[in-house]
Amino acid sequence: MSKTQTKPQREDLQPGEVLCEYCTAKCCRYFALPIETPTKRKDFEFIRWYLLHGQASVFTEDDDWYLLVHTKCKHLQDDHLCGIYDTRPQICRDYTTDNCEYEDDWTYDRYFETAEQVWEYAEATLQKKGENIRSRKPPLLPVLA
Repeated sequence: MSKTQTKPQREDLQPGEVLCEYCTAKCCRYFALPIETPTKRKDFEFIRWYLLHGQASVFTEDDDWYLLVHTKCKHLQDDHLCGIYDTRPQICRDYTTDNCEYEDDWTYDRYFETAEQVWEYAEATLQKKGENIRSRKPPLLPVLA
């Protein structure tokens, strides 16, 4: 595939062609671990702490929360293929391209990149019962005659 061509659609691959041959190996450039769903301020403080470290973000998918660590596998080669394919870990062996990010059209339900975003979300979702998170209504401006 030349640089001017676009990558083929998943359904257009010919028998024997492998999807990974056209991909930039997104699945080898991060890992995500499930984390507890935050329900208290302390839980959000942990998430803020995660995001104060480089190359981390947090996302949700179907109400499940994940810590996403943006780091490339040290065995990913320049051609975007695995350098230890025959001895790769079991998690890599179990992974399939059936639902991978090949098409670039997936999104997260919630995505946090900064500690400030998490704090704002926590403030909005942890409000006390009956507490209004909106600012007070400003006084009316005088009517000019």
